[in-house]
Amino acid sequence: MNFIRVRLMFRAVVVLVLALTLSGCDALSTLKDGMQQAKAVEGDLEQSTGIRPRVGFNWHNGRLTAVTVMFPGLYQTRPLGDLAGLVREAVTREFKQTPEAIVLSFALDKGPSV
Repeated sequence: MNFIRVRLMFRAVVVLVLALTLSGCDALSTLKDGMQQAKAVEGDLEQSTGIRPRVGFNWHNGRLTAVTVMFPGLYQTRPLGDLAGLVREAVTREFKQTPEAIVLSFALDKGPSV
């Protein structure tokens, strides 16, 4: 019975130490801020294109290395160059820095069976 108590107490201490470490960690705030910025980019692009994309990002040592913007289908309302410009502007504005790469992608439906 004492072994179980000691084991539970050890787990509680480990969880507490991890929680305190992460709460003071800059990585957690970077992730939180990045999620908010990604949602803002999604909202901006939805307003300008009428389609809500999904936005992902990658940080490395405090530097924004890549942002991926994936539209749920082909966007044919404007030329691709115009769309790329809208995406670049929204990403740079909301993330407050220019990433090393912006990946623009489109999900294609299944299409006809062969």
